[in-house]
Amino acid sequence: MPVDFDISKYDNTTLKQMLSETNSADIAEWINDLEEKQAAIKLFRLLPKDEAADVFADLSRDMQESIIAAIQDYEISSIIDELFLDDAVDFIEEMPAGVVKRVLSNLPREKRDMINNFLKYPEGSAGSIMTIEYVDLKAEQTVAEAFNRIRRDGVDKETIYTCYVTDSARHLLGVVSVRTLLLSSPDDKIEDIMTREVISANTSDDKENVTNEFSKYGFLAMPVVDNENRLVGIVTFDDILEVQEEEATEDFEIMAAMSPSDEPYLKTKISRLALNRIPWLMLLMITAIISGHIIERFEHALTVMPILITFIPMLMDTAGNSGAQSATLIIRGIALEEITSADTWIVWFREVRVATLCGGALAAVNFVRILLFNRWEFLLAFSVSLALFCTVVIAKSVGCLLPQLAKLLKFDPAVMAAPAITTIVDAAGLLVYFGICKFAFGI
Repeated sequence: MPVDFDISKYDNTTLKQMLSETNSADIAEWINDLEEKQAAIKLFRLLPKDEAADVFADLSRDMQESIIAAIQDYEISSIIDELFLDDAVDFIEEMPAGVVKRVLSNLPREKRDMINNFLKYPEGSAGSIMTIEYVDLKAEQTVAEAFNRIRRDGVDKETIYTCYVTDSARHLLGVVSVRTLLLSSPDDKIEDIMTREVISANTSDDKENVTNEFSKYGFLAMPVVDNENRLVGIVTFDDILEVQEEEATEDFEIMAAMSPSDEPYLKTKISRLALNRIPWLMLLMITAIISGHIIERFEHALTVMPILITFIPMLMDTAGNSGAQSATLIIRGIALEEITSADTWIVWFREVRVATLCGGALAAVNFVRILLFNRWEFLLAFSVSLALFCTVVIAKSVGCLLPQLAKLLKFDPAVMAAPAITTIVDAAGLLVYFGICKFAFGI
């Protein structure tokens, strides 16, 4: 089915047949791409009840809101009730108050209470992204009894590949995979085959930390417990992929000197895009005044030797790029927990050695270039090249230390990325440059 297909050319029977042969994620993409909202709603209404919820979960926020506004109350109840609880909570969190009120008023009391409980967890916590659709077993059950429970309850669960063993008070005792169950005798007790050393998350843990645990251990799902080690939910791999995408997007936006936005680019208003950028641009413009004051302070030197002006853009650009290189690698290392505060001076020493090699190579090329194009002015070539070398060392030092300082102070390391580093390094580079030239030429 092409993205730009005209559904008016097809009757309902043909459309239903086409939908039945298509993956729910692809259907959601087609509905999102339909420019005419009425056509999108018509297509959605043709979906079977059980598939409608899967498609609804993958729709854009605007399309979800349009569908909720167009359908009847009993249809709302049917769709939201079929959603996995974490998807329902995500939908509720993103909708306007009027839509939320209508949705909650049409849900069964039990589902409404569960959603309200989930909404109490802090944003960005493991509790806010978990789901309660999991299979729990008892230690005294046999493998045969476990399979009976999985067959009975598993159809409505988000995952059945990993089952969690709890006692009567829901305390987490262990975990057992379906593979282990299949390879065990039907009469084996769960307590004899389960893994007791369970890696779990607390409801208050930061979701980014949970993401790191998934990457480290290769989980498909992770149990979430409260402060008394009672199992309250699980976080699944699809939720972690969403968190990784959100965190990566946020870091990219901050590193590019923009305020983070939850809206897709093409769905965001022009005014909002501008407002996300203006504060950072304003701050960087103001901080750039520092560089202007430094240049003004050495105005006499520039008057005596105007040629010094021509090398300033090269020095500032090289410094900014050098600092951004180091900052990007360090921020990534911090995010993946490859770098900790204990590694600060080890990292700095490594970056200084890298800077020495990079700065030396750049200075050598620059030295030859200036000699060739400036009538073999040896002292000028040496002074500018030395300033370039020192600037690269400073830039890479600042680029590796500032993100770690931000982490130590409980700030987002991405805040200390390219824009902030460039501003600091520009000022330091200019001071070094003019200081060397002033000493070398006696001006």
